[in-house]
Amino acid sequence: MLQRKVMHNKSNILKQFNVVLCRTSHGGNIGSSARAMKTMGLTNLYLVKPKHFPSDESYALAAGADDILDKAIIVDSLEDAIKDSHIAIGFTARKRELSQPHKNIRESAQNLIVSAENQRISLVFGNETNGLSNDEIKHCQLLSFIDANNDYSSLNLAQAVQICCHELRVALDLAKDNAINREGLGSFVTYNELNGFFIHLEDMLNDIGFLKKIQGERLMQRLRLLFNRTQLDKDEINIMRGIFTEIQKKIK
Repeated sequence: MLQRKVMHNKSNILKQFNVVLCRTSHGGNIGSSARAMKTMGLTNLYLVKPKHFPSDESYALAAGADDILDKAIIVDSLEDAIKDSHIAIGFTARKRELSQPHKNIRESAQNLIVSAENQRISLVFGNETNGLSNDEIKHCQLLSFIDANNDYSSLNLAQAVQICCHELRVALDLAKDNAINREGLGSFVTYNELNGFFIHLEDMLNDIGFLKKIQGERLMQRLRLLFNRTQLDKDEINIMRGIFTEIQKKIK
């Protein structure tokens, strides 16, 4: 009976994770990724502008994970894929300029499992050839990588999905043994709410003429990084947007 309860809880936690594949070129990689997910207990698949899906190849390589492909959600943008998520973590081997925290998946997984107690999390993977674009990375609060050979770090997409999902499963077992601390896990906002905050911030900075004086796009990128590091909760978002609104009232 105890073993059944543990497995049920594990399943509930893993349901909090979405796997997001961006601009996938080969249908077979989608099927292989679905198979990788199912072996590790993840079930939610989002596809951003896939080139070939659905396809016979994707179902052939899914090898029994047809249920994941059948309910996969196809969207036109990464923003649509992660709009209901509280955390989006992008996987990239390269550390980028003006970048979010970039941590090994083993370290990231431990924190993600704790966050998954009351937050929805998207694991974001880029195109097979070029990986995540800078624009896609902009929408992720965190970045992670798989520790690989520096001279040859290229992994097949499905292999990367398999490793990352396995690390989450291992971290969940460790968290179970060390009892997840649920206290202090505040009411965090979804990406949609956070993006509304950034749009409001940019509008306010434009209204006061601040962005015109400096490189506006680069400044907004830095501000995104700043606020993403703090992971604002709903009350903090409301306070900040209230301040922006009052500033806009005063200048008008």
